[in-house]
Amino acid sequence: MTQVLMVLGGSLFVGLSAQVSVPMLPVPMTLQTLAITIVGLTYGSRLAAATLIAYLAEGAMGLPVFAGGAAGAGVLMGPTAGFLWGFVGMAWLTGFMAERGFSRGLGKLFIAGFVPGMALFVPGVLVLKTVTGLDLSMATAAGVTPFLLGTLVKAALAAVAVSGGWAALKSRKG
Repeated sequence: MTQVLMVLGGSLFVGLSAQVSVPMLPVPMTLQTLAITIVGLTYGSRLAAATLIAYLAEGAMGLPVFAGGAAGAGVLMGPTAGFLWGFVGMAWLTGFMAERGFSRGLGKLFIAGFVPGMALFVPGVLVLKTVTGLDLSMATAAGVTPFLLGTLVKAALAAVAVSGGWAALKSRKG
């Protein structure tokens, strides 16, 4: 029951973070990747991936959890589909890295957030290119370049938040 509640809470967290959005075309800038990184760093690989699968299912069923309150299965086939589907892999890889020792120390937490964040660009750009007909350089300019600094900052924020959260829990346990 605890894991079910964690998945529901995590998918709600990701859905709410999608609503903090800077409208850009064809891919909006949101806080989803920050939330996904935090989920991955704290849930581990399997539970984090399950959380993002639940998030995608919620959106496909019509709940307004995607950026800008978008919903429906069509969103999972549009220009942002590679990023959305890639969120599952990002969450899994972040959790996997945390399980393999990258959850100890601010620097390692940052790396566990940054590497999957960068890997997300691969499916994101490939689907963006396919769906829009942009060539690879244009798809990269639209789907990567505007988000590089944000990826760096979000990985740092997640590392600080998770490190601080674990420290606070540890101090409360005595």
